[in-house]
Order: sequence, then structure tokens, then C-alpha cells
Amino acid sequence: MRTVLVTGPGGAGRTTVAAATALAAARSGTRVTLLTPDRLPGELAGVTVRRIDSAAHFRAELLAFQDRAGVALDLLGASRLDAEELTELPGAEQLALLSALREAAADEPGLLVVDLPPADRALAALALPEQLRRYLRRLLPPERQAARSLRPVLAQLAGVPMPAQWLYETAARWDLELAAVQAVIEDPGTTVRLVAEPGPAASEALRTARLGIAVQRLALDAVVANKLLPAETPDPWLAGLVAQQRKHLDELAGEFPVVREVAHLGRDPRGDDDLERLGTGPGPDGAPAPQWSIEDRLAEDDVLVWRLPLPGAVKDGLSLVRRGDELLLTVGPFRRIAALPSALRRCTVTGAGLHDGVLEIRFAPDPELWPRGR
Repeated sequence: MRTVLVTGPGGAGRTTVAAATALAAARSGTRVTLLTPDRLPGELAGVTVRRIDSAAHFRAELLAFQDRAGVALDLLGASRLDAEELTELPGAEQLALLSALREAAADEPGLLVVDLPPADRALAALALPEQLRRYLRRLLPPERQAARSLRPVLAQLAGVPMPAQWLYETAARWDLELAAVQAVIEDPGTTVRLVAEPGPAASEALRTARLGIAVQRLALDAVVANKLLPAETPDPWLAGLVAQQRKHLDELAGEFPVVREVAHLGRDPRGDDDLERLGTGPGPDGAPAPQWSIEDRLAEDDVLVWRLPLPGAVKDGLSLVRRGDELLLTVGPFRRIAALPSALRRCTVTGAGLHDGVLEIRFAPDPELWPRGR
């Protein structure tokens, strides 16, 4: 299965491009599913459309949680909430998106197109599965379940009640669901497509999004330059807009490996025929995700170098912290906690440098942990 995640700056026509991509693939005979929270500009004949309803998802999940935790809530004297009084909370949109992504991928369509929110919110949502699974492992370690037969004794000794079995079971279910959606996001067949209308604000937003995509180790398959005006026009005012668009389009072509141009129809697309005129199919398989590779310099410099491609990163916005077997990486507005490869866990950090968009972190073997004779 291939998955195309469509995002970009707000107002750039992400939903339209996602719909056109899905329709073009369906017309070529591919089995296609489109996930979207918005109203579509056409019927999308041959495409299975799944709506993402964050409010309905929030109500269903909270009511189900109440049912599973019924005994504990009754012991606490809690008054249960009814569906009619539930209003979705911040974060419900991202969780509904991840749930819908997991369910759609389980059906294994030939192509899954996902109409994501604007890039900043989309990248935060795509980072959630890994983050939440880490929180669950820290707060409710699975190995603690082995001691459930001792909980009454432990509770008596500690003077506080031990976590109930239902809490561990709920955490295990959440971890399983998060692992499934994380597998879709990290699958080699998953790529990100950025949609933007060329201009000064869009160029900066695309560079930031490209950096966030690299931090998450996702593959960027293309930038779609949307709503391009006709190159030739007798109108002086319109010619100025065309010149500005073309200037920034040339900049994008110089910075991004694949830029696909989509012409402005002169109106908002209406119906499948208009979507087909946009000519934005899924295209060939996207470029592979950036590889965080280890370079062996033990013979020359007695170090291993972990190389992290981070296009657009600058030293002023870069922070690194080693914490046990993890690396806390902050790059601009993005932050990721990454597990160290096994070889680097037996080393100490001796320095780091940023060269041509690649962060190089130097590790020296710890003599007490490194195999003798290496």
C-alpha cells in the first residue's frame, strides 16, 4: 500500500489537491481511499471517501472509556457524562485523524490519500504516536503487570492503592493502536506532499515544513505549486502577480528536488472534470526517507559519527541533550526524542557540528562498555 499525506500552508488548496490526486489514481484503475475532514469539490467517482469527524470520535471514545472504567468511577462516586453534554477538547482533531488513518490503512487500499490540516498542525499530529507510546511506557511500564498478584500487599505496605488491572489493559490497547498508526506513518510507502501557492510567505512556510518532515524522518515526494496564473497576460497588474509567482517558483525549483505545477482554473474547482484538469496524480514513488546513518571513523579518529540530514537547520535553533539511551533533539520549532542505535549507546558524545544541512554527532567508544579489540 502507498500512502500520500497532503499538507502545506493554510489556504493553499490542500483539500483540492488531495481530491485531484485521489481521482487521478482512481481513473488509472487504482483502488483509492481518501481521508478528509472537509467538503470536497467533486463527487470523486471511483474513490472511497472517509470523513474525519473529530467531534463524533471524541464523544465515542470518552463514552467507551467511561464504560471500561465503570467500576472505578462508581467507587469514586463519579457522575457519568452523557453524549449530549460532551464538547470536544483541544487535541481531539489530531486523535480523530490518527484513528481514521489506522482504520483506513487496515483495509489496504492500493493508494491512501490523507487530507491533513495545515503543516504545523499536521507535523505535530504525525509525531504523536511515537510520543504517546513513550509516555505510556514511562508512566505504566508493562513489566509492572507481572506483580499484580502482589498489589494488595504492596498497597498495604505503601499506604496507597496500586493501579487497577483495567488501567494496564487500557494502556496496552492504546499502545497497540498507536503502534499500528505509527507503522503506517513510518512505512517506506508513505510520503508527504506539500501544497503551496508560490509567494514569500509560502516559501518560508515550506522551508519550515521541510525541516519538520526531516526531523520526523519522513519522505517528501513533491511540492505542488498550486494556483499558478497564466505566464502571458496583457494586464499590467496581473503581470506583476505572475512575475512574483514565477520568481518564487524558481526559488522552489532550486531548493526542492520535485516541484509540480498546477494551473489556476480561474475559479474554484467544481466537479470531477475540473479536478481532472488540474492534472495532479500520485506520480511515481516518492524519494526514500532521509537516512540517519553511522559513519565509522574509528580507525582514523577513534569516533563514530551519527549523520542526521536536517535541510534548512541553523545552529542558533539547534539543541542536543543526551539522556541515557536517548537523544533529545531540538531544531527550530521541532523537537524529537530519538533512541540511540545500539552501537552508540556504548559511547560518549564528544561533539557535534552542522555542515551543509547535515548534523554530525561524534561518539567516542566507552572503554568500559566497548568490546575489547575493536
